[in-house]
Amino acid sequence: MSVQGAAGSAMGAARQAGESDGLEHLARVGLIAYGVVHLLVAWLALQLAWGGGSGESADQSGAMQTVAESPVGKPLLWIIAVGLIALAVWQAAEVLRWRHGWSASGKTRTKAVKKSGKAITKAVIYAALAVLAIRFATGGGQSSSQQQQQTTAGVFGWPAGRWLVGVAGLVLIGVGAYHVYKGVTKRFLKEIDTAGSSPSATRLVTRLGQVGFPGKGLALAVVGGLLAYAAVTVDPSKARGLDGALHTILGLPFGQFLLTLVAVGIAAFGAYCFVRARYPERT
Repeated sequence: MSVQGAAGSAMGAARQAGESDGLEHLARVGLIAYGVVHLLVAWLALQLAWGGGSGESADQSGAMQTVAESPVGKPLLWIIAVGLIALAVWQAAEVLRWRHGWSASGKTRTKAVKKSGKAITKAVIYAALAVLAIRFATGGGQSSSQQQQQTTAGVFGWPAGRWLVGVAGLVLIGVGAYHVYKGVTKRFLKEIDTAGSSPSATRLVTRLGQVGFPGKGLALAVVGGLLAYAAVTVDPSKARGLDGALHTILGLPFGQFLLTLVAVGIAAFGAYCFVRARYPERT
């Protein structure tokens, strides 16, 4: 078999895997797991806002640590990890599905490139969370804030590393702003097929998305702002991830109430993931 033939067979197998019922069911488990992580982050953020913090970071690592400390922590972390890996594979298969449009022209090519870019980004995020879950399941978990600071310090040592960190911060700010826009304009409804759902179910999805996307978007924008500030000051300790972003919000005027609103938004996004798991993706 030629190299091209082997590559085509591999892509075909990956595409079939992405479209299989088994992977789709696992991906739905992954969406529920993704929702659980957001609900736990929201709970930690509320504890931070009202002075009842339990010591865990108010971010994804804190959420994983909370799960790890529960009576069924390690088995549940493995389930979360498997579901998130399935989500990552599902998104990787989406890239292959849209690959045929890369060589097209006009709107078809633009749509294919956008869909592929989003799928790659989501696959990376899900895979990173899966690795985090596995680390906590095996007892090797570390604070996400510490990891981001270490990564930022390492990037500063690269040629033009300071600029790369700054660009990453600006990209995160843009992603956060897009999340807010997506929630306000209800653009997220274009991504899921709710044609067969009842009016009350559609209203529920809509309300959760309207609250959830802006809440998460604001948190992401602050994370990006801290990353950009680290680039300006050449100080990796400023890049404190989501936990640092939530502490920053708490330090603002009326920070307690602002952080509560953000926590409610993140919780709504988690609930949106639960509801989202039952709907197919719109093509």
